[in-house]
Amino acid sequence: MDGTLVLGDAASGGHQSLPGAAALLSELRVRGTPFRVFTNGTAKPPEVYASSLRHAGLDVADHEMMTPSTAAAAWFVAKGIKRVRVLGLAGVQAPLIEAGLDVIGPSEKAEGVEAVYTGWFREFTFPDLEAAYKDVWAGAMLTTASNVPFFATAGGRAIGASYAINAMIRAMTGKRAKVLGKPSREALRSALTLMKLPVSAEASTVIVGDDPALEMRMARSAGAIGVAVTTGLCSRDDFMARGSPERADAILPGLQPILEALN
Repeated sequence: MDGTLVLGDAASGGHQSLPGAAALLSELRVRGTPFRVFTNGTAKPPEVYASSLRHAGLDVADHEMMTPSTAAAAWFVAKGIKRVRVLGLAGVQAPLIEAGLDVIGPSEKAEGVEAVYTGWFREFTFPDLEAAYKDVWAGAMLTTASNVPFFATAGGRAIGASYAINAMIRAMTGKRAKVLGKPSREALRSALTLMKLPVSAEASTVIVGDDPALEMRMARSAGAIGVAVTTGLCSRDDFMARGSPERADAILPGLQPILEALN
């Protein structure tokens, strides 16, 4: 989403569409090509992001919008994990609550926490840190929506909140957070399931994005097609300098060449 279809602000407020974004989604709609818009942000529930994109002129239905919490909820359910401490507010929590999980607040007292899940949480405090590392010490799994330091905004790079939170918890526990958003295979397979596609469709899926550590790494790990755009975090030289795990199949100045190729 950010840096590919739209640019927002550092506080995850409104969005402005990038050139070719609206036309490309319209073309996919006409062709009947399934797609998902997948942001690695969790500041808002998926349907609120979708509404913001529609306000920016993009034809995106609520069910076509994904956040890491969409994938995380499905993963927790599949693993039989029911009690999750969520370091994040409504945007992080909503998909987990909708999936029927027992969501515990950031510093809420609780026993039997099975997993700690971190997301967008600029309101983070030391009591939240204490509750989280005590859960991990007691055996809870440490998971996260995202573990990248920056994301693209209209004003340049903005800090990924969960990255900083994960670093603090790791310093206290020695545990590395399992990523459930991009670039994980769990996230990609969740997207395929939501598009009603089999796992075997991975290799014919096109993943378009502005971050080699997220979208291109996801594509490479799944044998999918990775298309990089330079409208967000990285320049062409940045993408060219990446090694094989983050290599793009194509590097484009934006979405317009994809639209032209389809036509």
